[in-house]
Amino acid sequence: MTLASLLLVVLASFIHATWNLLAKRAAHAGAAFVFAYNVVACIAYAPWVIYLLIEGGIAWTAMGAAFIVLSSLIHLAYSLCLQRGYQVADLSVVYPVARGTGPMLSSLGAFVLLGEVPTGTGVAGLLLVVAGILLISTQGKIAAFTRPGGQAGLRWGTVTGGFIAGYTVVDAVAVKSLGIAPVVLEWVSNLLRFLMLLPVVLARPRQAMAAMRGHWWTAVGVGLLAPASYILVLAALSEGAPLSLVAPLREMSMMVGALMGMVILRESVGPWRLAGCAVLIAGVILLSAS
Repeated sequence: MTLASLLLVVLASFIHATWNLLAKRAAHAGAAFVFAYNVVACIAYAPWVIYLLIEGGIAWTAMGAAFIVLSSLIHLAYSLCLQRGYQVADLSVVYPVARGTGPMLSSLGAFVLLGEVPTGTGVAGLLLVVAGILLISTQGKIAAFTRPGGQAGLRWGTVTGGFIAGYTVVDAVAVKSLGIAPVVLEWVSNLLRFLMLLPVVLARPRQAMAAMRGHWWTAVGVGLLAPASYILVLAALSEGAPLSLVAPLREMSMMVGALMGMVILRESVGPWRLAGCAVLIAGVILLSAS
């Protein structure tokens, strides 16, 4: 992986942790909040897509369209599961579990579906990332899995991680093999999610407006930051960075997210979670060197 690709992914991880912090603050707004930030994303990034259309930088194919639709469906399921997870459990549990199972499954998908060859250093780094995630999410106690809150966080985090792996592999194929521009993939995916959520919001407009009370500026922040973080990752993939390395490297955001949960949301982050962050960083270093 080149230094430029590495820097893109690192920057993306910091932006990703930031928008997840914002989303946690609006967790109880549910689907209405997901709809609102999708509207913001569609409007904010439209000029970029229009520019590519004018310049002829978009090549439409039936296969490309199918991958964009599939990506949008998986992203929508991911967004809704993530918001539900934040409603029933701590950011510092749901976020690490989701972001940890995702790269593990994504890397396996890269090996099986994209033909990427694993290296000893890369596999070691991936295992350290997963170990760090477990330390962060359980605080070193297996009993964390048996507590009601811990079970909810683990359950929703794992489901969300499965959707992360799904859209990561689909989108990697889209930008690496089909040549779809990252901003186009992300924008059209957001547009389709907007259209799919529109009937849900219109069915109960008063409830949606009530749920969004006090969260409009938060939706603006997430709508601007969420696409930016993912476009950076897709750009690194389109430049040739292997998915089996990019997917785990993104998870530096887990360390940032756990620390943000401690400092800003006043969530409990003890020595075990800090140790998990250290293990995760070691895994990221190995991955970046492989």
